[in-house]
Amino acid sequence: MGDERRARRPGRARGTDIRGHLLPDGREGAGAALGGITVGRAIDKLGYKGVETVDMHYDGHRVGADALLGDAGRGLGYLLSALEVGRINIAARAVGVARAAFDAALRYARDRHTFGRPIAEHQAIQMKIADMATKLEAARLLTRSAAERRQAGERVDVEAGMAKLFASETAFEIATEALRIHGGVGYTTDLPVERYYRDAPLMIIGEGTNEIQRLVIARGLLKRAEETEAR
Repeated sequence: MGDERRARRPGRARGTDIRGHLLPDGREGAGAALGGITVGRAIDKLGYKGVETVDMHYDGHRVGADALLGDAGRGLGYLLSALEVGRINIAARAVGVARAAFDAALRYARDRHTFGRPIAEHQAIQMKIADMATKLEAARLLTRSAAERRQAGERVDVEAGMAKLFASETAFEIATEALRIHGGVGYTTDLPVERYYRDAPLMIIGEGTNEIQRLVIARGLLKRAEETEAR
């Protein structure tokens, strides 16, 4: 028995025999049941409203051998490999949110006038724009580099962690600065910048928190240094 946030099984777990299985896809939504799998309540969230999140309950659901993904006992390796791709995916999403927030802020700064001129001409706003654009480009390049190396079959545990860490923190920072540039109107739902502000925090948490990313990066670098010295 278990659910999507807390999985339980009787007896002692065996980490050396982790397997992945393909489960049938039930499209009925909240409250539906499928052979021991029940879709629970829909969970409301701060942001990412376009993706439905629900409780999943498992009780006596049996999975046949034909549903096994890959080789038996190699599930952990598959999961760890998927994490690299997932972190690059999160980084790419973060770059997208950051880009949207930056574009909105730049457009508003050019359109909004105070004291007879656009606020984009004020040095305080220009400094924000410069920092936002620089960090956005750095996040984009980090993400692209990690994706290209992963596509080439290279090891990217450190690079994926770096991209996810920097891009997600950048997305939240740019969304916050975009809100500040918009002022009070940015806090309303009349403009999309409030959505970017709500969506950005998920990137910091998803696919391993950024605190975990820092550990992954540091330990990966130390391991690579040891491997280099051992050659």
